[in-house]
Amino acid sequence: MPRADFYLIQKPRFREEPLLLVCELARKAHDADLPTLVLARDAQQAEQLDDLLWSFDPDAYIAHQIAGDDEDELAPVLIATPDTDTPMRALVINLRDAAVGDGFDRVLEVVPADDGARGPLRERWKQYQARGFDVKKHDM
Repeated sequence: MPRADFYLIQKPRFREEPLLLVCELARKAHDADLPTLVLARDAQQAEQLDDLLWSFDPDAYIAHQIAGDDEDELAPVLIATPDTDTPMRALVINLRDAAVGDGFDRVLEVVPADDGARGPLRERWKQYQARGFDVKKHDM
């Protein structure tokens, strides 16, 4: 059964920089040898995440890259912008506004601290449930 995990931003450091939570999730996946696809909202967010993955922890090296060339399959963590046609991976971190289609085992959704921005994610929760996903919530 596919899983959908919703990570609700609570801690001040994640409130200030939500992409830090994405880095932590990517690190966990990387440490577990799970090829990961991060669906960035746009090219600017992809670039920010790319930079942050290099710098967020001086002791961590997470091999990653932004999708767009033939070497994509080699990077354990691949960041995809909406204009790239990137194959799904077992683990997907979704930063976009819509639920992810099919082709993965587990999706991680990052929920903003701002309550006003949580409405669409409540809808997404219901969509995943209706598709038979095992849905869980985590406070971060």
